[in-house]
Amino acid sequence: MTAEKIQELTARRGAILAGGGEKAVAKQHESGKLTARERIGLLLDPDSFVELDAFVRHRCSEFGMEKTEIPAEGVVTGYGTIEGRTVYVYAQDFTVMGGSLGEMHAKKICKVLDLALKTGAPVVGLNDSGGARIQEGVDALSGYGQIFFRNTRASGVIPQIAAILGPSAGGAVYSPALMDFTFMVDRTSQMFITGPQVIKAVTGEEVSAEDLGGAMTHNRTSGVAHFFAKDDRVCLAEIRRLLGYLPSNNLESPPRLEPTDDPERRDETMNAILPASPNRSYDMRKVIRGLVDHGEFLEVHAHYAVNIIVCFARLNGRSIGIIANQPAHLAGCLDINASDKAARFIRTCDAFGIPLLNLVDVPGFLPGTHQEYGGIIRHGAKMLYAYSEATVPKVTLILRKAYGGAYLAMCSRDLGADIVYAWPTAEIAVMGPEGAANIIFRREIAAAADPEAARNEKIAEYRDRFATPYIAAARGYVDDVIEPASSRRALIRAFEALQGKRDVLPPKKHGNLPV
Repeated sequence: MTAEKIQELTARRGAILAGGGEKAVAKQHESGKLTARERIGLLLDPDSFVELDAFVRHRCSEFGMEKTEIPAEGVVTGYGTIEGRTVYVYAQDFTVMGGSLGEMHAKKICKVLDLALKTGAPVVGLNDSGGARIQEGVDALSGYGQIFFRNTRASGVIPQIAAILGPSAGGAVYSPALMDFTFMVDRTSQMFITGPQVIKAVTGEEVSAEDLGGAMTHNRTSGVAHFFAKDDRVCLAEIRRLLGYLPSNNLESPPRLEPTDDPERRDETMNAILPASPNRSYDMRKVIRGLVDHGEFLEVHAHYAVNIIVCFARLNGRSIGIIANQPAHLAGCLDINASDKAARFIRTCDAFGIPLLNLVDVPGFLPGTHQEYGGIIRHGAKMLYAYSEATVPKVTLILRKAYGGAYLAMCSRDLGADIVYAWPTAEIAVMGPEGAANIIFRREIAAAADPEAARNEKIAEYRDRFATPYIAAARGYVDDVIEPASSRRALIRAFEALQGKRDVLPPKKHGNLPV
């Protein structure tokens, strides 16, 4: 009798493991996608996956659904490990009824989210779904709502990572949007609220699914996605890499690797990394590589708002988040998208106890009617709010320009920077020497026999007297002016000294972020 029962179990499990069957699996592979179970196998450590709710079945009896078998309810759920740390995972199975979400499909995902929150473990959602299961009507919509609710409650408590590995349309897009990081894959993943056909019917616009909601569209244009991958395998490997910088929950410290890069290492190339002219650009990534362990960092939103860089890296084995102006694009000015990008990253790092390093070379906020009409005041305020609210260690290094409100917005002492360093090349002022000279010495320049020569002379005078780090250092706004080559050592010592930082916010339900 026992043998027969085991045989039955094996047969039932075999049918579930087969998903949508050989033809559906072959079609999935032909479209450049892996199956749900293949993806889980690559994401987690070998042989670590424990499946939950494999035998769950839908309860729909409308439209002939009572006769429809949906193996595993179209979603594979469970837990396993990544580098030995527990991670909860769900993977929608497009080979089974297009991975459509119904009542029980949603309940499986909700159970995983609940368990992740209770146990303080990250959750990874692998999305590949045609959307709501229309046959289940309001039950399917309810399922989405229950997932959104849990995503929100878990926000800032456990890391939540979404990978879009196929279609994601309508209500399905909001769960990834509520999570901390979203990955998309080139040519095989799309996200949109309304698809090309609906848009054409309503507005008359013609657009392809890829142009409307493809991976590069959301990485470069909308900013909805944080990471771009060329295929499923690269995407899953990058998720593993990202989790290496994050703690399992908000009560744990970020993981620390045994340091193998000398904390006392000097980098003489840093002394010559800035161009001779203050108006020439350079790539801030070169500075980051010179500072962090082994020159390695993981850039977030690499294709979006490229005038600012946000990334994870390590200093002496410890995880840090870096926010850095990028002079190679828009001269490193802050604009609407850069402000949103930075503010979100600052708050994510603060939520998970990851210290912040701010590399400053900013001439100001980007001027123009487009920016003003688009609400640069409101969006720029998000950065001010995020830095002021953050209680993690905050260290600021001013490399070159730090003008006006943008100087403040990049985490000046006044916005809570614990330690502020400056290179000798730093120019800390209300505005740049050119603009300042035109205002302060307006009459002298107008009265001069050669106004242009007088103007250049006054610009040089202002730069020498005021656009330096020493006045700010004299006032205590800068803690020290350091040699660029010794920056790595200074930053490591600063973060080590700040390890025990305790900063408590006033009691309140929550602040009012200027969204």
